[in-house]
Amino acid sequence: MTVEYVLLIALFVYLILGAMTSTPMKTFEDYGPRLGARVEKQIITGDGFTTQNKGIKWQ
Repeated sequence: MTVEYVLLIALFVYLILGAMTSTPMKTFEDYGPRLGARVEKQIITGDGFTTQNKGIKWQ
């Protein structure tokens, strides 16, 4: 009975760790260029650097 529990826990951990490590990498590979373009646009235009209209106003 103990062997079955150990195998089930090992399988569960393997699946969870696999999902937790592959999903962020896949997401970043897919949407990294879009994120980079967005950050670059904000740097060029000066938009998106304030929170709730507080802080430095870029002119």
